[in-house]
This record gives sequence, C-alpha cells and structure tokens, in this order.
Amino acid sequence: MEFINQWFWLFLLLPVAAVSGWIVGRRGGEQHSDTQVSKLSTTYFRGLNYLLNEQPDKAIELFLHIAEMDKDTFETQVAIGHLFRRRGEVDRAIRLHQALAQRPGLSDQQKVQALLALGEDYMRSGLLDRAETVFSDLVALDTRAPLALRHLIQIYQAEREWAKAIENARRYEEATGEPMGKLVAQFECELAERHREAGEGDAARAAIARAYEADPNSVRAGMIEGRLEMEAGNEAAAIRAFERVARTDPDYLPEVLPQLLACYERVADGPGARAFLAEMCEHYRGIAPVLALTRMVEASEGAETARQYLARQLKDRPSVRGEAALIELTLAAGADPLATLHDLKHITDQLLVRNPSYRCNRCGFGARSHHWQCPSCKEWGTIKPLLNYAVV
Repeated sequence: MEFINQWFWLFLLLPVAAVSGWIVGRRGGEQHSDTQVSKLSTTYFRGLNYLLNEQPDKAIELFLHIAEMDKDTFETQVAIGHLFRRRGEVDRAIRLHQALAQRPGLSDQQKVQALLALGEDYMRSGLLDRAETVFSDLVALDTRAPLALRHLIQIYQAEREWAKAIENARRYEEATGEPMGKLVAQFECELAERHREAGEGDAARAAIARAYEADPNSVRAGMIEGRLEMEAGNEAAAIRAFERVARTDPDYLPEVLPQLLACYERVADGPGARAFLAEMCEHYRGIAPVLALTRMVEASEGAETARQYLARQLKDRPSVRGEAALIELTLAAGADPLATLHDLKHITDQLLVRNPSYRCNRCGFGARSHHWQCPSCKEWGTIKPLLNYAVV
C-alpha cells in the first residue's frame, strides 16, 4: 500500500512539475536576469528530484516557492490548490482559489478555471450552498460549462431538489450532446414517488409521463405507475404497467409479480394470469413464474398435477426454492417419495454442476476448479473453497 501511495503522489505532482518546467523555459526566453532564471531552474529541478525520490511534501513546498517567485503563474497556483484539496487541506485550497478568482485581468478561460476549482473545493468541504452559488455563477459566465453543470447535478441530487437536477441535466445534454434521458427519468421518478406518497395522483402521473418521455424503457416508471393505479383501484391499468415492466426487463419480474397477481385476482382473470406466467416462463430463466404457475395449477387441478408440472420444469431450471416446493407438494399429494427423491437427485446434481466450488475473496470470481492465481483480479492465494462445497 505504501508503494502505491508513493506512486500516486508521483503521478499527481508530475503535472505541476511539468507546468513549472514550462514556466522556467518561458522565463528563459523573456527579459529576465540570468540569476532569476537560474534560481527558478534550480528550484524546479530540486522539486523534480524530490518527486523521483518519493518525497512529495518537499516537492510541494518547492513548487509553492516557484509560484511565490512569480505571482503570474496562474496555472501553477491552480494546480497547487488542487494538490491542497487532495491532501485534505481544503481551507488552504479555498483561500488560494478565492484569491485567484478575484485577481484582476483574468481572461474568461482563467476565470472559469478558477471558479471551477473553487466550487470543487466547496464541494469537498461539504459547503454545498456555496458550491451551488459558484457553479451557478460559472454557468452564467459560460452557459456551456459542462463540468459546472455536472457538479450542479450532483449537488441537486444530494439536496433532493429534483426539478433543478432535471433542468441542469437537460442543459448538460444540450452543452455536450451526451444523452441524459435515463438520468432525467430517474429524477422524474423521484418526483413521481414524492407526489404518490403525498396523495397527489395527477401530479404523479404527469411525472411518470415525463419519465417515459425521457426514457421510454424506464422500468422504474412502470413500477411506480403500477403501484399508483393499483392504489387507485384501476386494476386493468396496473396490470398493463406491471406487465410492461416485466416485458421490458424480465429481471424485474420478481419485483412486480406479487402485485400483478393480486391485480389479476381482484379482477378474477385467472386465464389471463396463467397466460402471462406461461409467457414469462419462456423469457425469464428464474423460478418465480414457475412457482406462481405451480400454485395456480395446484388450485385448479390438484397437488399431484402441480407436482408433476414442477418436477418437469425443475429439470430445465434447477432451484433450491423449487426443490423446497416440490417436497411440499409431494407431502401434500401423498405421492410416492421414491420418485420425488429421484427428481431431487437430478435437480441437485445440476445445481452442483452449475454453481462454483471456489470463489475469490477479493473480487468475487467464481470457479469450478482451484486456481492459485485468480484469473480475474490476478491476485495470488485468494481463491478458496466455498463453505457449502468443502467436505468436513
């Protein structure tokens, strides 16, 4: 870890060293005395030597000395302020960047650079109100300041001011061309949740509509819409919303399935529910739709038919939850336990084949056989047998 920290400081300070070196070269070409140039050059190379010898604190002090020797070194002082912030000396960085931002005669580009650095100082220190003011001023100075807009988005997320976050996300998209629809949809969903919890149904629906406009495949918008319509007694609309979620991203099926089935039950549409579950069994490899369909088969055709259906399904998609349900149905149907044991043996064998026997305790890589070096993170000695695999 110490080795990593030393190299971190080396690469962190090299840009400052480069800027300082440029200053030395530039000063050598202007009408400065040889003594001044020599002094700057000597200080610069001493600082570089400290960097190479892994003494970053001494290097910083020397580069500060270069900045003091020439107050016009704007870029160097901005960079040193960044170093202060990274070292945790945020108050020192704020004072330096404040002084730079107030310096007369700055170009527009330098003004933007100084204000951006100052706003980042405020964010690091947790002074979000001051950071907001600085970044807002910066956007007023340069309406296409993408970093300032990005920081404003972060601030408004932290403060949960979703309308302002949306406004600045759209401005950022206009300034950079980077699509922000998915992020805007999340912010609109936050507003929709707020309105739903406050009982403001129309406002919630309007926010959901805007979320769909920003991201037509927004799963979260569909989930909120389904809950909203379900609470309002609009089961048909809720069913459409929940099914839209499941078809858009089947991985979210377990999240909406209980509410969806409750809506189908309210409208007494068993055939519709079974048809949807059969469709999901084709597109979703998890066990949730199979277990739900098994319960419906049990209710209409009995425990033995449900047991046979589940046993067939588990051969293609083995599951521990499925095994538990199969045992339960076997007991309920009074079926031959030997046949069920054969089914369970087949399912368990498949689970053992599919599941990893070893896992890296550093990156989580799963493996069927042991490796002394992890193929994923390349660490040595981190792959160990899983507890449920090891034989004691």
